[in-house]
Amino acid sequence: MGIAWVFPGQGSQKLGMASGVLELPGARERFAATSELLGRDLLAICAGDADGDLSDLNDTRNTQPALFVIESLLVDGLKAQGRSADLVAGHSLGELVALYAAGVFDASTGLQLMKTRSELMAAAGGGAMTAVMGFDRGELEQLVAATEGVVIANDNSSAQVVLSGTPDAVAAVSGQLTCKRAIPLAVSGAFHSPFMAGAAEAFAEALEAVPFADAVIPVLSNTDPSPETSGTALKARLRSQMTTGVRWRETMERFSADGIDTAVEIGPGNVLSGLIKRSCEGVSTAQISGAADLGL
Repeated sequence: MGIAWVFPGQGSQKLGMASGVLELPGARERFAATSELLGRDLLAICAGDADGDLSDLNDTRNTQPALFVIESLLVDGLKAQGRSADLVAGHSLGELVALYAAGVFDASTGLQLMKTRSELMAAAGGGAMTAVMGFDRGELEQLVAATEGVVIANDNSSAQVVLSGTPDAVAAVSGQLTCKRAIPLAVSGAFHSPFMAGAAEAFAEALEAVPFADAVIPVLSNTDPSPETSGTALKARLRSQMTTGVRWRETMERFSADGIDTAVEIGPGNVLSGLIKRSCEGVSTAQISGAADLGL
């Protein structure tokens, strides 16, 4: 019997999501410290009560820190109850929470990295992303290979991927592909593609000064979904995450290979749980999104 903790990324946020964690020890202090770091009231942003510039929760510069705070507080709550996992994995920004959960760095380091990451990604505009569902993988891969300026950014499951690249290239592939649905995403850039090279280089420079401890729980990274505990290796994987795809389909395949029979989604929503239910036979799922789910 094995347990995996999985951490959702951007797209799982929703107004009011912070209310369920405020009863947790240290919650208001972590929100206050993050607000001071960002220079704006993150708790008010999560509640939809903020005004002025950068007040939208869906702005990448708010979404990423907000999800990190909430998910890290839930990790602390689980650990305070003596709970642990056999594997951890996060989707996109969720990978930083997975590293935190595995003891690679502390919360303040994670928040500083998330601030830098979100600002760099928000500044790298000009691209587009589209989710496609219900397609023939061979046809998709052929179209992507034949079209310059587009890549598979998120390989979420056998039936769902996200394309990323120039608006014209993404539209060309999603328009030609025979699929059930193609949904353009409300993002500011071509995340997890070569178009993030400048942002990735700047993030790599920021990472250089940050010590990564060896993980106490094996981590499945987006760029390499094989179990890893070396802090040096995990930093190298994170360094290239912005320009490479999120290999979530292969991450889920690892669960069965590594004896995982329960996947716990830690954070708002149930996007990852849904993917796991549809893709992993014999793996049950649970969601921890607030203090109530911890029995508090």
